Amino acid sequence: MLCRLPSAFVLLLLAQPALANAPSAGRDAGSTRLPAISVSTRLPEDPSRRAESVHRLDAAQLDRLRPTHANEVLARVPGAWASRGSGQEQLLALRSPVLTGPGACGAFLVLDDGVPTRPVGFCNVNQLSELNFAAAGGVEVLRGPGSAVHGSNALHGVVAVFPRRPGEGSGFGLEAGAEDFRRLRLAVDGEQARFDAALSEAGSFRAEESHRLLQSTSQWQLNADTRIALASHRLRQQTAGFVVGEGAWRDARRSSNANPEAFRNADALRLIVHHERPLGDGLLLLRPYARDESQTFLQHFALGQPLEENGSRSLGLQLVWSQAGWRAGLDLEGARGWLRQTQARPLLTGTPAQNAIRPAGPHYDYRVEARQAALFGEHVWDWGAHRLSAGARIEWLGYRYDNRLPDGNNAARDGQPCGFGGCLHLRPGDRSDAFTGRSLQLGWTRELAGDWTFATRAARAFRFPQATELYRLQRGQSVEGFRPETADSLEAVLRHAGQNAQFEASVYTMDKRDVILRDANGLSVAGAATRHHGIELAGRRDFSDSAWIEGQLAWSEQRYAFDRVLAGNEVIRRGARIDTAPEWLGGLRAGFAAGANTLELEGVWQGGYAIDAANTRRYGGHVLFHLRATRPWSEGWTLEARLMNLLDRRYAERVDLAFGQVRSFPGAGRQAFVGLSWSGPQRHAR
Repeated sequence: MLCRLPSAFVLLLLAQPALANAPSAGRDAGSTRLPAISVSTRLPEDPSRRAESVHRLDAAQLDRLRPTHANEVLARVPGAWASRGSGQEQLLALRSPVLTGPGACGAFLVLDDGVPTRPVGFCNVNQLSELNFAAAGGVEVLRGPGSAVHGSNALHGVVAVFPRRPGEGSGFGLEAGAEDFRRLRLAVDGEQARFDAALSEAGSFRAEESHRLLQSTSQWQLNADTRIALASHRLRQQTAGFVVGEGAWRDARRSSNANPEAFRNADALRLIVHHERPLGDGLLLLRPYARDESQTFLQHFALGQPLEENGSRSLGLQLVWSQAGWRAGLDLEGARGWLRQTQARPLLTGTPAQNAIRPAGPHYDYRVEARQAALFGEHVWDWGAHRLSAGARIEWLGYRYDNRLPDGNNAARDGQPCGFGGCLHLRPGDRSDAFTGRSLQLGWTRELAGDWTFATRAARAFRFPQATELYRLQRGQSVEGFRPETADSLEAVLRHAGQNAQFEASVYTMDKRDVILRDANGLSVAGAATRHHGIELAGRRDFSDSAWIEGQLAWSEQRYAFDRVLAGNEVIRRGARIDTAPEWLGGLRAGFAAGANTLELEGVWQGGYAIDAANTRRYGGHVLFHLRATRPWSEGWTLEARLMNLLDRRYAERVDLAFGQVRSFPGAGRQAFVGLSWSGPQRHAR
């Protein structure tokens, strides 16, 4: 019933207690400040006392970075990689290989202003593109299983973006650069309201590839306890597909586009109310929200290039009560999603079997209603230099699925069976499914001498099967074959938080069960198992007010923990390295300042990796260098310049083996960008 009501109407009903206390125009602006929220707790937290491994980029770092893609942000996080696709597309790796397939994004929780960008069960592999990095006030990345507040999808980690708040100053920026890149950034800040927007468009070194992206965030600080935020996202993209063939990413083929007809249109809208109020001796956080998102794109990466249209509408409520070391909460969410997939023409370019099992016409057309509820609790014991934390969560997710096409795997257009064992696309009949997940965590932190801290943490996390994994089936599969993925992790962290030097070292091991993989023929494989081990280092040293060096380095060993012969005789062996899982990821940055002038040189290292499950072929990796500089022009105005891929290195953003072919996304060559920005004074400190 919840999802049948107009989203804005329900949200306003939930927000009535907060709206009733709206301030007068003369209220003191200095009191309109909600505390910064931690990605790992939803509440203020001392970073040095966390048992989780969390990496944060603040507003100053993001301003220096001026990211145009999530790849540039995640390149500064240990053990993280946002593999850049065409335009704004990406696939995420976080203490993991690059995970592919329609539900692989379910292994990562993506938060915007504390709320997941998508409902539970309706993730999107390109969901990082919906985050407004260009106007963000901070980015936090939790590596490894999430805490008890997170639940499903926080299997490998959490990526959270926080907006700049009212009072942090107005701003303006214009940028231009290689391949017709242009971007306008605007921030209008008042006493109790703020508007941030970023409009960008760009071409490409590849033929007929371009995109236009508009993102905005509006905020209203109603009083000291209540803030409303409205975020929007609109992407219009002409997509370039893979280049095909060994080494295509480094020769003349790199600029080609075999799929000029490919495109991606995506829209999203999120409305969030943040409200805090005293309750007993504690504090109650209420966060109701509404979301609406849709996208249409051509599956250039799939044989037959079907058109996919999908979307969802959802309402939810986050509730957290905290008091004297205790924290308890409730999450409620209702969503309605839909998906259609249609192949316009018969496939003629594959093998006879591939052509036969992919008929023209509709493949899928379904609706899914989802209901989610979760209870969680955490407690922290502090005694002297020690902190012990324990948390648990139980979560329930129910689906109600409605198929709009004939059941089974005959051709939906005429009901005829396909040759070679039947059509690929299997449509289950109408049904309901429910899953329960449980997460646990136990952490211990010990303060040591000289600003050093040691922490260790054991955690179990889960992720539910996504709607696309359950109901967009392929022949030989059944809904009963899918179960929630689970991960058991153990890690230890050593931190140093000095005035001029910071350092963190993490060691982890993680075992996953009931894993859902995507094979080289695009088929989902249920019941897999994998093992992940790694070491992550991060540090910064400030030599004076005018020089600094910082960087991160991650080594990982990620292997299959099961044996199976897949379709097409693809063989997975226990102990083999998982494909598209670089053994090494690293970055190093040296910065210099002369007055208000800054110069930063960055090196990004990606190690080699296997491109197929059998480990028969590899990509050798690459090292890239980037240069960024700023120079004051006049009061409040700054000139900016970026030179990306300084040495004009030929490299691949990602290489894989699929449908019997080596495919890659080639990386761009040397690119220059210049900008002019203005920043107004902050009304009060964050």
